[in-house]
Amino acid sequence: MPKLGMEPVRRRALIGAAVEAIHEHGFCEVTMGQIAARAGVSAGLAHHYFGSKEQLLTATMRHLLSELGAEIVSRLSRAEGPRQRVSAVIAGNFAPGQFRPAVISAWLAFYVQAESLADARRLHGIYARRLRSNLVHDLARLVSRERAFAVADGAAALVDGIWLRQVLRVGEPDAATAIAMVEDYVALQLERGRM
Repeated sequence: MPKLGMEPVRRRALIGAAVEAIHEHGFCEVTMGQIAARAGVSAGLAHHYFGSKEQLLTATMRHLLSELGAEIVSRLSRAEGPRQRVSAVIAGNFAPGQFRPAVISAWLAFYVQAESLADARRLHGIYARRLRSNLVHDLARLVSRERAFAVADGAAALVDGIWLRQVLRVGEPDAATAIAMVEDYVALQLERGRM
């Protein structure tokens, strides 16, 4: 059997270290050296694997988005009917592995970098389109397609807004309250759509 090698292990360690270091120091202040030290590798190796702090952030977000996607797919596989599927998408965005302080800090850094870095902007666009598509797919089975797009856009704005506001909160994120807030919005909009 072929030997896997250390590169994937070290890359994963650097991604995990980046999330924690960004939370501790802030993206602007953290250095590749600090991230590398936290991961137990040299700064040179971190630069070899990722090139720059910005490229490491983009790789980190790819990883987090992959985890987010897997969480949502898992929840969707257990959902029955369109309304439960909408709820699965909402709850997946606040899953414990994602909606925690260090990951929230990484997302904030990612949003800021998406404004000026093409790779980050493209990746954010994929995330935003996927969230919208996942919501619209089942909302359109409950209300008109036009209304489904409006409800999906509002729900996505709430999801993103809750994440961004969480950066400034003290204490642990409250996923249940976040989910309830988005669910209340969706329920109200669906009811209006049926009138």
